[in-house]
Amino acid sequence: MPENAFRTELHDSAMALGADYFGIADLTPASGMISGQGGEDIAGYPRAVSIGVALLHPVVDQLRRSIERPAAVSYRSHCYDVINTRLDQIVSRLASTVQRRGWHAYPVAASKRIDDEQLCAIFPHKLAAHLAGLGWIGRNCLLITPDMGPRVRWATLLTDAPLAATGQAMEQKCGDCRLCVDICPVRAFTGRPFRADEPRSARFDAGRCDRYFSMMRKKDPETAVCGLCLHICPFGNRQVPASPHGLQEQEGRSP
Repeated sequence: MPENAFRTELHDSAMALGADYFGIADLTPASGMISGQGGEDIAGYPRAVSIGVALLHPVVDQLRRSIERPAAVSYRSHCYDVINTRLDQIVSRLASTVQRRGWHAYPVAASKRIDDEQLCAIFPHKLAAHLAGLGWIGRNCLLITPDMGPRVRWATLLTDAPLAATGQAMEQKCGDCRLCVDICPVRAFTGRPFRADEPRSARFDAGRCDRYFSMMRKKDPETAVCGLCLHICPFGNRQVPASPHGLQEQEGRSP
């Protein structure tokens, strides 16, 4: 089967299964970083199929009242449990399709930590989405899409199938906006813009964020949510006006 036809087949299958975003990333430029996080076997896959599912605005908009139990339970149930399951099922189905074509396929779960010291998964989903041209990495260390902002959850299929990349790394469009940095209740973000040659720790104290969640889980596991840095981002948030901090590019916001 021609390469473009196979890519189209995967795209159409993903959309039919409930995906909102689809992209192919060339991972070879980032193999060193991938190896450091997931090991040589994971870094041996030269391509990634990035799958995203958009979160529902009314559910995310409730995060401004996340201290209220109904809002917290709704967000945790839909934006974590339901969407993660949906993503994992899509990627698993695509992996089977790739394998039937004679290529290797490794589905990476939407949200599974493998290292409690580095606080990371086996592979960074936002890296695949970024390299596939689906968005940029913001000051909140989330993947920011032009239309939905960070209101998207991701899963990834790693493969050696010879699929052409759908795009290239998108330039950061946050401008001088620091809304996500300023709203963080534990000041976990430094405010530094993303740079591929810098470690995550230069921008984000993952331990501080994790300890905050652990404290909330001890009180009530069902209401342990935050998401304020996701909620406040002007990209995707129809309720937040242009930032007074100097955000210049707003054409990607939802109407």
